[in-house]
Amino acid sequence: MARSHGRFLWYELVTTDVAAANAFYADVIGWGTQEAATAAAYTLFTAAGSAVSGLMRLPDAARQSGLRPSWVGYVGVDDVDAAAERIERLGGAVYVPPTDVPNISRVSVAADPQMATIAVLKWVNGGQDEPADLDAPGRVGWHELLAADWEKAFAFYREVFGWQRARSQAGEPSSYQLFSTGGQTVGGMFTKPATQPVPFWLYYFNVADIDEATRRVKAGGGRIVNGPIEVLGSRWILQCTDPQSALFALVGKRSHNGIGYFAPVARKSSVGARK
Repeated sequence: MARSHGRFLWYELVTTDVAAANAFYADVIGWGTQEAATAAAYTLFTAAGSAVSGLMRLPDAARQSGLRPSWVGYVGVDDVDAAAERIERLGGAVYVPPTDVPNISRVSVAADPQMATIAVLKWVNGGQDEPADLDAPGRVGWHELLAADWEKAFAFYREVFGWQRARSQAGEPSSYQLFSTGGQTVGGMFTKPATQPVPFWLYYFNVADIDEATRRVKAGGGRIVNGPIEVLGSRWILQCTDPQSALFALVGKRSHNGIGYFAPVARKSSVGARK
């Protein structure tokens, strides 16, 4: 089994206004942007010269069917077709059947049995299979599932991706289940509050200064949903929506004298210890 199996390898924003989203995230997170060499229009967000996520327009047909701007995480698998079949067999749904992106990857977009969107991916020729450093500036530092029933959700993801329960640390609530892959704790899941209408994945992007990021979100037309909230490791989290209403989150230090916008973020504990 490849080292990338079960690890988040890619993130993609589908939105109704590509130009506005491009400008918003470049300012808030400090990403660079470049156009991908693909047949369809596709923008790459970059950090330190490396691609970290993608941006594309939400198709009209998808929008008319009720889909809204959102971030989608892609989990690496050894066999995309087998993973899609397993997702359906375990009660999930496949929105986009296994599809080749010429010379780049094979992908499938699906939903778990509780209808949280998740995608699977295998790079062509093993390209970019090395998982990104969770502490790296501009990268996703934490993955969080707000589930209808976290225990049932965990059983599903364990079967599909081989995820394992990770031991909680002091200060973390018993209702917040950490999970690991490849021996590394990469996220957590819990049963969502009734105020959240549907289950979903929330991705936390690393920034250097959470206060500066808060200011930029507001200035760019985004909305603060929750936070800043302090978590273990002297870090702070912020949950937001962008101007097109896509949910995302940020994690970083609270510092007004860091050197540069992308100062290193020390990771001493999980982001999820906040409930």
